[in-house]
Amino acid sequence: MGRVDGKRAILTGAASGIGRATAELFAREGAHVVIADLNEAGAKEVAASIRDDGGQAHAQRVDVGDPSSVAEMVAASVRVLGGLDILFSNAADTSAATMAVDGALVEMDIEVWDHCIDVDLRGAMLCAKHAIPHLIEAGGGSIINTSSNLSLAADLSQTAYTAAKAGINSLTRSIATQYGEHGIRCNTVSPGAIQTPRGLATTPPEMREELARHSPISRMGKPEDLAYAVLYLASDESTYVSGQLLSIDGGQLAHLPHFAFLKATGARTTVQKSS
Repeated sequence: MGRVDGKRAILTGAASGIGRATAELFAREGAHVVIADLNEAGAKEVAASIRDDGGQAHAQRVDVGDPSSVAEMVAASVRVLGGLDILFSNAADTSAATMAVDGALVEMDIEVWDHCIDVDLRGAMLCAKHAIPHLIEAGGGSIINTSSNLSLAADLSQTAYTAAKAGINSLTRSIATQYGEHGIRCNTVSPGAIQTPRGLATTPPEMREELARHSPISRMGKPEDLAYAVLYLASDESTYVSGQLLSIDGGQLAHLPHFAFLKATGARTTVQKSS
């Protein structure tokens, strides 16, 4: 018996990367999944692959930046699933085209800001808004939102993405507080540096080396690292966990800036003995 056996789940942004790894894991653990993505061809390919492996999966196109598309996606998914127990709200625009123009605040075009907020934050809100009535009808369920460590520590760019993901953290707490009495739990996973296909394509090798150097476990994360955390939060193993943010980052934010220097030199302290 799987850890989400018989559960009905919608996963957005599931045609690749973290979403795909999670959908495949959910299916192996017994869930009936809808692969929802703007990339309809990719969603169909993932769903077909899951079915070939003996799982239950359907593909559904969605543009989470479009309110009518989200409403249609949830309604269509519930029809095919026969109800809803889990929502993994993972979709975001992390394309190179968008990330390249999401820079420092003063130079940013307002259109870039609005686009990031609409897709990365409002998209998660819309998915939850339309999913929650179905979760209530099912007697409760689990919502998991994908944030980012950029919501917890700033960078020299990605201003709009950072703000949107910080909004996700707050949205999670609101959902958990407002709908807990209906048996709905809501939590956030916050990825650090994850080796998704898109991330590998847009991150230079020297930057990947630097990210690994600053990791206490000396590597970047894999999509599967996130998938297992989401599985826990979706399963009945976490029925007393709600309103929480779980950083899946290999300890990236756990240490002080001089950590990489100490590790590289073999030193164990910044303190020098007085002469």
